[in-house]
Amino acid sequence: MKKFHIFSIGTGLLLLIFLMWKIGISALWHELTLLGWGLVPLILIEGIADIFHALGWRYCLSGPHRSLPFVRIFRIRMAGFAINHLTPTASLGGEVTKGALLSLDHKSPEAVTGVLIGKLSFALSQLLFVAFGSLLVLSRIRLPAALWIGMLLSSALLLIGIIGFLLVQKYGKLGALIRWLVSHRIGGNPLRRVSHEINEVDNALRLFYQTHPASLPVAVFWHIVGFGVGIIKTWYFLTLLGAEASMPVAAGIWFLGTWFDLLIFAIPFNLGVQEGSRVIAFKALGFDLVTGMTYGVTLRLEQIFWALFGLINYIFLLSEKRQGSSLAVTGQSSALAFWGYKRGRE
Repeated sequence: MKKFHIFSIGTGLLLLIFLMWKIGISALWHELTLLGWGLVPLILIEGIADIFHALGWRYCLSGPHRSLPFVRIFRIRMAGFAINHLTPTASLGGEVTKGALLSLDHKSPEAVTGVLIGKLSFALSQLLFVAFGSLLVLSRIRLPAALWIGMLLSSALLLIGIIGFLLVQKYGKLGALIRWLVSHRIGGNPLRRVSHEINEVDNALRLFYQTHPASLPVAVFWHIVGFGVGIIKTWYFLTLLGAEASMPVAAGIWFLGTWFDLLIFAIPFNLGVQEGSRVIAFKALGFDLVTGMTYGVTLRLEQIFWALFGLINYIFLLSEKRQGSSLAVTGQSSALAFWGYKRGRE
């Protein structure tokens, strides 16, 4: 896996350098200067999308985590976002981080189920968003036949995988293989301990789908709203550059770019690939290469800003927990001291 990460990052960096050389640094810089201070609201708009995504994730939580304040849920989600975009973990490290932060308050299998269901709802909403966009907008725009075929085939494969993941969660089959191994006395005590823990997760997953049957559709809805914010952001970007673009054209660019994001989630940092995909999306909708590259760089700056925001929240969340633990120990010591003093007086 480490070799894959190094290879992916190296390949992405080479792709980014090639694109910069092909388009030209001066042309790219000229486009960025046209954005001016408009770059600030362009970056901040993504924060609105993150609020909707956090709202969607809240409906994926259960047990004690479901009653957490929304601000805390938002901060935990942004901390996970930071780890995903600042470390070469291919979107996995951030999910582990979110589960660990949820466990700071309540250590329970619901911390794991919240992450698993949240990942499922996000992927499902992203796929539905792209499918809806393809039918509504992209079908009216002439795209290369190869691009249409690639979208259809890859989307079908992703849909099969997502449905399979949903069924595994709903019927508590995450640990089916491990339970089979344990039943055949394979793996010994270590595997039995793992089996016990994953059984708790499976039970919590089944309970979630039984007690909150509407939560997944509601989560998907809010995630789709969050993705929809990107259409406004794309339209605003084109307006800043003085391009005559309608909302349907901006939507087509965003739908196509979101589809690329759905496919390249396993590439660390999406380095080079994200910029290249936007170049393709803008070119397919009739814009030049430099406009697509400028948009890709804008997205990169946006990700860096919100990743730093999430990293700061991650640090504060950990420090708040340590302070809380220290206060709890101090409180217990004071109570014991008072009890001893009282006993001595008696």
